[in-house]
Amino acid sequence: MLVLPERERNIMATMPAFFRRIEAAGFPQHETTRTAVSVRAERDSFALRPFPMEDVFFYCKRIDNSRLVREQDPKAHGACLSAIGAAAAIVTLLTVALGPSVANTVAGYKLESLRAEERKLIDERRTLDLEVARLLSPDRLEKLAQEHHLVTPKSGQVFHLDRGADGTVAMVK
Repeated sequence: MLVLPERERNIMATMPAFFRRIEAAGFPQHETTRTAVSVRAERDSFALRPFPMEDVFFYCKRIDNSRLVREQDPKAHGACLSAIGAAAAIVTLLTVALGPSVANTVAGYKLESLRAEERKLIDERRTLDLEVARLLSPDRLEKLAQEHHLVTPKSGQVFHLDRGADGTVAMVK
C-alpha cells in the first residue's frame, strides 16, 4: 500500500475512481513517490477488466416544486395579444379572399336544387293536366250522368235569375 502526503491525499479524494484504481494498482501519480515496483502489477489472469464508468452512481433526488410560484413575464401579455391579433388578421384576410368563391359555390348548389325542383314541378303539372283532362272528358261525364240517372233539363225546368243593380242575385229578408 502506498502512503501519500496530505496534499496528494486531498487531490486523490477528488479524483474519479478510475484514477484511484490505477494508483492503487501500483502506478504512482508523481515521480517522487515512485519506488522499485514493477510497472506491471500481477493480476489474476481470469478476472474480467472493469467496465468503463463502472464506479459512477446516479441517485434520484426528489424535488418538491409545489411551493414555487412562476414569475410573470411582463412581455408575455403583449406577445400573446400580438399573436391573437395576427391570427385574427389572417382569418379576416382568408375570409375576404375565399368568401366570394364559397358564396358562388353555395349559390350554384342552390340554383341547381331550384332547377331540379322546377323540373319536378313541371312533371307534376303535366301529370295533373292529364288527370284533369281525363276527368273532364265528355265521354266520361256522359258515362257518369247515365250511372247516376241524370238527364238533360227540359226548357221549362231552367230558371234564370235576374241580377240586381248592385250585383246581388237574391235579397235576404
